[in-house]
Amino acid sequence: MTHATFRFLAESLGKATQVEVVLPDGIDRSRPIPALYLLHGLSDDQTLWMRRTSIERYADGRRLAVVMPCGDRSFYSDLPDGSRYFAYVTEELPARMEALLPISRERAGRFVAGLSMGGWGAFKSALNRPDRYAAVAGLSSVCDIGWLREGNPALYAADFGADYEPAPPNDLFAAAEKAAALPPAERPALFQYCGEDDFLWKDNLRFRDHLRALGLDPHWEQGPGGHTWENWDERIRHVLDWLPLSENVAKTGAIGV
Repeated sequence: MTHATFRFLAESLGKATQVEVVLPDGIDRSRPIPALYLLHGLSDDQTLWMRRTSIERYADGRRLAVVMPCGDRSFYSDLPDGSRYFAYVTEELPARMEALLPISRERAGRFVAGLSMGGWGAFKSALNRPDRYAAVAGLSSVCDIGWLREGNPALYAADFGADYEPAPPNDLFAAAEKAAALPPAERPALFQYCGEDDFLWKDNLRFRDHLRALGLDPHWEQGPGGHTWENWDERIRHVLDWLPLSENVAKTGAIGV
């Protein structure tokens, strides 16, 4: 695998930012590589997936690029201060990476995943922009920003506005309803995991049941444990095995689980 760091001025954010990328070796530029955009959690940055998990090792042997951007503490939202993190993650970042790297520009080869706040950002991206992502995975995801309003009102105000009431695109339940109205082939595939001792367990169950009631049928996983890197390190391997890679981008020598 090749690990690269990109630093650039993001127009959507109005500031410089950084992205970590791992790429498979032996690139054939005639065949664009599928890309997983992997989002970090609230207390993290773009380096934590590589520092706290073996994502690079797990990706080795698969024809898959992993793109890890910095989302700061934004909840991957377009903020009241004018910083447009949702636009950055769903539009500017993929366009920039696809211009620089031999990765897929097609929906079928573009996936998004994340943990905690990053799980929120992943579901938000794919359910609001199903035209852009073939699959989404959320690990121990924030599913309802009511949790943030109660737990950290100052951050809620900074990210959404003190008097903001959740609405699309920031209401995942409503976004799921819109995605469910699409023809099956136009809906993203869904992967959801939460540990049974996680403080977000009940919200994840409620979101899972909502998805099932809509006929979206997420791939659901659970197990003992809480909001920890030990759990996420294990489950990200499951996500990589689950990703709907087509025959011409099939895994080769992938690590099993």
